[in-house]
Amino acid sequence: MKRLWFALSYSFDGLAAAWRDEAAFRQEVALAIVFIPLAVFIAPSTVSRALMIGSILIVLVIELLNTAVEAVVNRIGLDHDSLAKKAKDAASAAVFVALVNAVTIWLIVLV
Repeated sequence: MKRLWFALSYSFDGLAAAWRDEAAFRQEVALAIVFIPLAVFIAPSTVSRALMIGSILIVLVIELLNTAVEAVVNRIGLDHDSLAKKAKDAASAAVFVALVNAVTIWLIVLV
């Protein structure tokens, strides 16, 4: 039980750090606050609702992973390095793909 408590504490610390330090995360949370309740009301079915909400949550998950990659790369060094750029660019691209996925799901469900 103690281990679970610490894990929960670390998770909240991570969310707080992302909220404090990452403008993109704050923007995506703001969108989630709008779109998740909207999905509850406008989704035509339970499966559609799950897909719509899940797609928004995936964006937040990927943004948190992007933040983690950036923090680790920056911790290693701020000098220009092609591998560091590749890691950061790939993490950023993952966020973009998650956003495209969310928009695509919402369009398919609503159209």
